[in-house]
Amino acid sequence: MRFPLAMTTRIAGYIARKKVTRAEKFPMVLMLEPLHACNLTCTGCGRIREYTSTIKQKLSIDECLASVDECGAPVVSICGGEPMIYPGIGELVAKILERKKVVYLCTNGMFIRKKIGDFKPHRRFFFNVHLDGMRKNHDIAVEREGVFDAAIDGIKAAKESDFMVCTNTTVFQETDMAELDELFGHLTGLGVDGFLISPGYSYAAVGSKEIFMTRNDIRAKFLAAEAMFRKYKFYSSPVYLEFLMGKRELSCTAWANPTRNIKGWKGPCYLITDTHHETFPDLLNRTNWEEYGPGKDPRCENCMMHSGFETTAALGVNGRLGDTLKMVKWQFS
Repeated sequence: MRFPLAMTTRIAGYIARKKVTRAEKFPMVLMLEPLHACNLTCTGCGRIREYTSTIKQKLSIDECLASVDECGAPVVSICGGEPMIYPGIGELVAKILERKKVVYLCTNGMFIRKKIGDFKPHRRFFFNVHLDGMRKNHDIAVEREGVFDAAIDGIKAAKESDFMVCTNTTVFQETDMAELDELFGHLTGLGVDGFLISPGYSYAAVGSKEIFMTRNDIRAKFLAAEAMFRKYKFYSSPVYLEFLMGKRELSCTAWANPTRNIKGWKGPCYLITDTHHETFPDLLNRTNWEEYGPGKDPRCENCMMHSGFETTAALGVNGRLGDTLKMVKWQFS
């Protein structure tokens, strides 16, 4: 199976309950950012640039847990910043798992071996390590030599201790998809459980615009790599990958991926900041979602990121005949 059965049934049950009660919009993945501080200055990252005024601030563990409870999403992605430098990160993960959530700890991987003792393996917990290429190009992307080797060492430490590990890769204009094929082959050999992939997106907080792609660029690059997606164990769904390859259209469901950070609930989405709401209901109910998305807001025009469109596939929005069977086969393949 692609994901542990208990994890799959829990998420499926949550979606079913929401649909039975005819909830129009509901969260699937909480993007929890307990801090924005990081030990790296990755070229494509907007967090360390957008939140310079609050870079030293942190949410408390109680504030993080209150946000998890308030939102109610079945999946929590702990990101930032670099969450492995957050004081009490092991305690935070354990307490979120106690709430029966699926937890992805997004990290550059450099501190996994050092802090592995702060965590316990769990069927609903993943280390999600960010890797944008093999050694040379990944280190260029994160603007520091040695990061790739440290991340690989962290992955080895996690697998040696029986943790589940996935990786997250951002594709940019200059990304060589053949190199990513090599990367995923290498990671498969290390026992990595699955791979997430998404195109980079040029948004306001990132100054370097030339590394990003237009919608047509994205489709061409991903379509050329179609064979690679059948070759490895991707956690990105087949419906989302079809969207990236230009084989179908999906509408944005950013409301299903809310972001909670130091300033509040980021509105409208993970990438665009028009305001910060004090509560999750305010974000959900006071955002005019119909004003956002490709063809509506120019800032959304070339966005095809997983934070806006992967949940569209999971929720069956823009569904086609055969999608359900396709997703079931994908899960059990």
